[in-house]
This record gives sequence, structure tokens and C-alpha cells, in this order.
Amino acid sequence: MNNTPPHVDVYFSYRSPYSYLAIQRLFDWAQNDGIDLEIRPVLPLAVLNPKYFLDANPLMVPYVFNDVERNADFHNIPFKWPNPDPIVMEFDPVHIPTEQPYIHRLTRLGVEAGRKARSLEFTLEVATLIWSGVVEKWTDGDYLAEAVDRAGLDLNKMDQAIGDDPDLYINIIEQNHATRHDIGHWGSPTIVVDGEPFFGQDRIELAKWRLAKNRIAAG
Repeated sequence: MNNTPPHVDVYFSYRSPYSYLAIQRLFDWAQNDGIDLEIRPVLPLAVLNPKYFLDANPLMVPYVFNDVERNADFHNIPFKWPNPDPIVMEFDPVHIPTEQPYIHRLTRLGVEAGRKARSLEFTLEVATLIWSGVVEKWTDGDYLAEAVDRAGLDLNKMDQAIGDDPDLYINIIEQNHATRHDIGHWGSPTIVVDGEPFFGQDRIELAKWRLAKNRIAAG
């Protein structure tokens, strides 16, 4: 009998409200069912394509704001749009500056957490800090360091490792983008079960069903 825990990858953006809405349930799935679930950090579409919001249907943004609020309410997940937004944006007209101090740091920290085999714990703590509204401004004081500490990591050491070899983290993130594309998707969260992508926080139960079915078929 193969006692190796089943592996699941999740392509996760720290700016995606839907990724945040998924993280506690993903964490619980991994803990309760013994899943080796790894977070693969990716950059948000708005950074990968600065014209993303310019080209989008004008109905998209108000719909998303409404949809994430009701999903949070439905799942009883605390939610508040983050302050500051992990993406620096200007509105009217929409402009996304090249300089992005928050999202690049968060994404690289997520990579470093994965290198320390703590990607799931890190992502649960940090995404909750940013999106739950538990603090007024997540960048103030020691909030981020304390969240990282709860995940069993040291923020200063992580920043130092990234500063010592930034290209390593850039290359891993780019590889995550490429692998996600090759698997068959572009968004986040994308849950991957045995090479099959499931996009969105509302696909967790379907991904769990597929994994269980695959395990039965494998004997």
C-alpha cells in the first residue's frame, strides 16, 4: 500500500480575494484528510497585464466586489478590502504603476515559505491578516512579522534570503506562471489534482471529489 500523502498544488495570488476566501478551507482539507497541499505563489493578472482592467468589461469590478462580499457572508469568513491594497493602483483613469512594493514582496515571501515547507501555514496567516479586517492597516507595526511568526517562520530571515538572491524567487514565480498555463489555466486560485485544474474558491468540493475518486481508482 502506498502511504505517501496525495499531493495538491494551489496557484495562489495574495491580491486575489477569491484566493483568500479559499485558504481556510484548503488548510482544513489538508489537515483533516492528510493532503500534501502546496501553495504555488503567482502574481495577479493586473500586474502580469497592466491593461487588464482597462480591457475588462466595466461591469466586472462592481460585480466582483459584490460577489466576494456575499461569498464571505455565505461561508462566514471575515472580509474587508485590504488597506493598503496589495496592488498600488490609480483610478480614473486606471493606471497600474511599475513600482509595486507590496505584491512582489508578498509573492516572494510566499515562495520562500514554500522553500521552508511552510507555504500553507504562511499563506493562511498572511492572507488572513491582509483580507480579514482584523487590523486597520496590515503594513503597520509588527503585524506582518507576527503573522509570519505564527506560521513558524522569521520575517527578517525570509527578507534577507530574498535580498541575497532575488533572481531565484523571480524565476520560481515565472515558472509557476508557466506551469499553471501548461496545466490549463491562468487565474487564481487554481487547484491542481493529478494534473487537472479546478479554478475558483467554489471548486474546492469538486477538487476533493476528484481526488477521492482518483484514490479509489488507484486502489
